[in-house]
Amino acid sequence: MATEMAERLVSVTPKAAEKIKEFMADEADKPSYLRVYVQGGGCSGLSYGMGFEKAAEEDDLVIEESGVKLLVDSYSQDHLKGANVDYIESLMGSGFKINNPNVTKSCSCGHSFNTE
Repeated sequence: MATEMAERLVSVTPKAAEKIKEFMADEADKPSYLRVYVQGGGCSGLSYGMGFEKAAEEDDLVIEESGVKLLVDSYSQDHLKGANVDYIESLMGSGFKINNPNVTKSCSCGHSFNTE
């Protein structure tokens, strides 16, 4: 398990950090980390996932920013370099949005992508 200090693999906006802390506080098992990951799926080949964790795995990179600890597994690290986690609130809805500079193709619904 490594800790990223100098250059951030994934950054978090202040609004996203605030929401992550709120959601973590509401969880019954009081998680310590938010896992951000990439998995196969969707019409463009890859999709994002997020979930709470109590502990880091051996191949996880731990990133701490704005009082939030993120976990990124070794597979996801290549696809998320320079990505930014944000929280958007609009008339159409609210939720987390990952802004990823590595995306070369995405589907029209915006839920899957590719980094080829």
